[in-house]
Amino acid sequence: MQYWGLTDAGSVRPQNQDAYKIEQLDKNTLLCVVCDGMGGAKSGNVASNLALDVFVGEVQNTWTAGMNQEKTDQMLEAAVKLANFTVYDQAMQFEEFNGMGTTLVAVLIHEQAVTVIHVGDSRAYLVGRNGIRCLTKDHSLVQMMVDRGELTPEMARTYPGKNYITRAIGTDTLVESDIVHLDVERGDSLLLCTDGLSNLMDDQEILFEVVHGVNKQYCCQRLLDIAKNRGAPDNVTSILVLV
Repeated sequence: MQYWGLTDAGSVRPQNQDAYKIEQLDKNTLLCVVCDGMGGAKSGNVASNLALDVFVGEVQNTWTAGMNQEKTDQMLEAAVKLANFTVYDQAMQFEEFNGMGTTLVAVLIHEQAVTVIHVGDSRAYLVGRNGIRCLTKDHSLVQMMVDRGELTPEMARTYPGKNYITRAIGTDTLVESDIVHLDVERGDSLLLCTDGLSNLMDDQEILFEVVHGVNKQYCCQRLLDIAKNRGAPDNVTSILVLV
């Protein structure tokens, strides 16, 4: 596997509240995580980095080669819960952190098996011979409205309440995460990103850059450049893994 990651404050915001990590758990296993913090200039970056460190640390401490799918799911869910408890506890203890939270999307790739876990509206995509597929469903107000038939996906892209998320790490005592399983083939790519990218590029544009870009190692930079050319009002983060 080859992998690359990039994060940037974007063109408007003075501070980058996104965070990401790529960790090789063993020679056949890769963990990639992206978080998008919220809660104002003083605490959004604290929430994203704290959740990231706790989640990754828990997985590193728990993962063992040969772990079956059920145990893998339990490990990832426990890591999300621990990250949630830690961020929430900090928010309750310190007034300047009150109300902070973060999204989290993670993929664990073990040989050809992929497990995706997410909370919030940061996304994971599969790009392969059959095109592009978003593996996650946003935990957001607009996604709920799309599900109810009140908005079309096209309307949702520019809806005023698009940034309101319905689940986050650290905003409540309990958190519910979604898990997706899939198998990948050699040559497939996985892309993780925050909404600072997905709000500015549609799936087909992302597909084109991942598949037809001159060099995979520069794909994250190309995606960032496109976002910045379109104003990049939010922080922009992406991870690309070539299986």
